[in-house]
Amino acid sequence: MAEVRHGRWEDVKTDQLSATIARTMVWADRLMVARIQLKKGAHVPEHKHENEQITLCFAGVMQFKVAGKEIIVRGGEFLVLPSNVPHEAHILEDTDEFDVFTPPRQDWITGDDAYLRRK
Repeated sequence: MAEVRHGRWEDVKTDQLSATIARTMVWADRLMVARIQLKKGAHVPEHKHENEQITLCFAGVMQFKVAGKEIIVRGGEFLVLPSNVPHEAHILEDTDEFDVFTPPRQDWITGDDAYLRRK
């Protein structure tokens, strides 16, 4: 049986991945939730992954390029990204969003996500 956990977001370690990207994550065996805080001007380079992703934007504006198509995601909106679809994002305003993944992003758990960790 999987472990039952309970906690507070403010007690979870936040990783400052770059000057413009901070991430807080919680995951289970088959699901991950990550709060991503991005400053205006941040860029998430094009990448793809086997994980299905739902991005829930609570505040701010993100300009995605998904398989060659531009999609603007604003506070109160979401974006569903199927497995292995190339995507990137330019942050047009300070943004607070949550990403949900299934299965969990092992590269994020292990810190093998150099494309986000820029100085």
